[in-house]
Amino acid sequence: MFPTKVLLASDGSAQSRVAARVAADFAAKTDSELHVVHAGFVPTMYRPEMRGYGLRIEAVEEESQQVLDDEVHRIEAAGDKVAGAHLRMGRPDAEILQVAEELEAGLVVVGSRGLGPIRRAVMGSVSISVVRHAHCPVMVVRDESGGREPAAGPIVLAVDGSEEAKLAARAATELSERTGSEVHLVSVLPTRERMYGPHFYSAEMEESLLEQARSEARTFLDTQSEEVRSGGGKAGQTYLATGRPDHEIVELAEEIGAGLIVVGSRGLGGVRRALMGSVSDSVVRHAHCAVLVVRRRSPEV
Repeated sequence: MFPTKVLLASDGSAQSRVAARVAADFAAKTDSELHVVHAGFVPTMYRPEMRGYGLRIEAVEEESQQVLDDEVHRIEAAGDKVAGAHLRMGRPDAEILQVAEELEAGLVVVGSRGLGPIRRAVMGSVSISVVRHAHCPVMVVRDESGGREPAAGPIVLAVDGSEEAKLAARAATELSERTGSEVHLVSVLPTRERMYGPHFYSAEMEESLLEQARSEARTFLDTQSEEVRSGGGKAGQTYLATGRPDHEIVELAEEIGAGLIVVGSRGLGGVRRALMGSVSDSVVRHAHCAVLVVRRRSPEV
């Protein structure tokens, strides 16, 4: 995963400044190029021939350039290097994704304003949209981390045996090797009801099936932990939980004071995501620390 090109998406907000510190720190520790993009919002109904509208668009462009220049200045004043600054005008999520594609970025870092469920449903979220549609890993940084830096605290790695989780494990291992952070692995078993489904089993059979699932999960976690070590990372504890994966992952991160959660994304299309939900989306929404969402290079649609 590293070294690569790290693309920081900046909007000049307090959350964006937190994300900038994280992006610069990661770029420095992984020998990666740091690029910054700012997208000035332009209404989708904008038509140049609308009388008087052009002056307002010029003002937006000037203001957007100032936001970008200020962000670059802050980063460089802190002693970090910016390889490229990119100003775009349009819908922020679309422009961020376009620049990431053009640069062939290996990581996009974006801040999250942590909107509540009602405001998020009405307004949407640039960070969630970037997570869903980017063709590379995305790190979402929250300003609720209480000062925890992703590269300084423990890493929570969620594993489930999927190809996406394997990619997430490789990313977490490499980050651990380069930052010295411990990787704590968690696997979440379904509840009894979801495990057995509509089938009827005797109490003895249910207990036997449950113990077998636990045994296999523990073995799987031990194997994954050893792979982190063999890959050069620092393996911490392993955790086997039962319940909703998103809830258990976020709760564990809170308990151990994690600086970063690493999860895989299966890249479900819009309809399937709406019907099935997404663990990665939910973790991004509810975690109080940074979340790195890793997906395949070519997402499913």
